[in-house]
Amino acid sequence: MQPFGTWRNPAILSYGFRPFFLFGSLYAAAAVAVWVPWFLGFISLPTAFPPVAWHAHELLFGYVPAVIAGFLLTAVASWTGRPPVAGWRLGALFAAWLAGRLAVAGSLALGPLATALATLIFPIAVKAVVAREIIAARNGRNLKVLAIVGGLTVAQALFHWEIWRFGQSVYGDRLAISATLLLIMLIGGRIIPNFTGNWLKARGVARLPAPFSRFDAGAMGLAAVALAAWTVCDAEVADARLVGVLLTAAGCAHTLRALRWVPHLTLSEPLVLILHAAYLFVPAGFLLAGYAAFLGGASHEAAAVHAWTVGAIGTMMLAVMTRASLGHTGRTLTASWPTVAIYVAVIVAAGARIVVALEPRWTMSLMPFAGGAWIIAFLGFSLAYGPMLLAPRR
Repeated sequence: MQPFGTWRNPAILSYGFRPFFLFGSLYAAAAVAVWVPWFLGFISLPTAFPPVAWHAHELLFGYVPAVIAGFLLTAVASWTGRPPVAGWRLGALFAAWLAGRLAVAGSLALGPLATALATLIFPIAVKAVVAREIIAARNGRNLKVLAIVGGLTVAQALFHWEIWRFGQSVYGDRLAISATLLLIMLIGGRIIPNFTGNWLKARGVARLPAPFSRFDAGAMGLAAVALAAWTVCDAEVADARLVGVLLTAAGCAHTLRALRWVPHLTLSEPLVLILHAAYLFVPAGFLLAGYAAFLGGASHEAAAVHAWTVGAIGTMMLAVMTRASLGHTGRTLTASWPTVAIYVAVIVAAGARIVVALEPRWTMSLMPFAGGAWIIAFLGFSLAYGPMLLAPRR
C-alpha cells in the first residue's frame, strides 16, 4: 500500500500545508469577494457580527491562522525530525478550522458564547499539537514561536469579548495584527537571509545577507515594544507622541534590517524577491502608524493597518505558500508566470488599499479594484497550486 495518495490516505492529508494552504487561500478570496459589496452597501449577510468586525475576524482569525497552521505543521517536522502530523489528526484539525467558519456564518443562531468557543477550538488545538511535537523532540528553542501564536488565540478571545460588550473590537484586532507581525519578523528573519544566501551562493555571488546579530535582536525588541504600545495606546497626547517615537524608530530599524539582506541582488528570481518585498511592508506600516500617532490622523492609521495586513501579512503568506508548496511537492524552486502574476496582484491590492485609506474619496472606485486584485492573487494561488496540493509528491 502506498503511504500517500490512496483513498484511505489521501495526499491532501499527508502534510499540513496541503489542506490549509489550499482552503485558506480559497477562503481569503471568498471572504473579500463577499466583503467588498457588503462594505459598499450592495448586499448584507445574516450574521451577528457588524460588517467591519466580520471582515476583520474572518481574515485575522480565519484565513491567517489557517496559513500559519499549514506552515507550522509542515515546519515542525523539519525542526524536530519527527514524522509530519498527517492522516486523521490533520483531518481533525482541518475540521476544527472549518467548524469555526461555519460557526461565524451561523452566529445569529448560535449566540456569542457558542460562536466564540467554536472558533477558539482550532487555534488551541493547533498550538497543543505543535507543542507536543516540539516537546517530544526536546526542541525547546522553537517554543517561542508558539508563544507568539498563543497571542493570536488571546486576541481572538479578546475580540469576541469586545464584540459582545461593545459591539466592536479595537484591542483584539490590534493584538492579532501585532502577534502576526512578530511572527513574520521572527520567521522572516530566519528564512529570508537563509533562502537569499543559498540562492546567491548557487550563482557564485560573493556578497551575502548579513547574519543574525545583536542588531536584529534589538530591532525585534524595539518592534515588540512599539507594537505593545500601539496595541494599548489611548488618546492622550503625551502617550501618542511616545508611541509615535517608538513606531517610527521601529520602522527605521526594520528598514535597515531589510536592506542588510541585500534584496537588490535577487531581482532576477521572483520567488526570492517576493520575500523581501513582503518584509518591506513591515517598516512601511510602522512609519505610517508613527505618522498617525504624531498627527492623530485616522487615514494614516488605516493606511498603516492595511500596509501590515494586506501588504506584509498577505504578501508574506503568498510568498511562503508558493515556495513551500513547490519545495514539498518536489517541484523546481523557481517562479512560473502564474506565480509572478499572483505576486503582482497581491502587491497591487496592498498599494490600492493603502491609497483608499489615505484618500477616502476614491473608495467607490479603488476599493473594488483592491478587492479584485486580492481575489486574483489568492484564487490564482488556488488554481495554480491546487493540483499539486491534491496530488502525491513527485
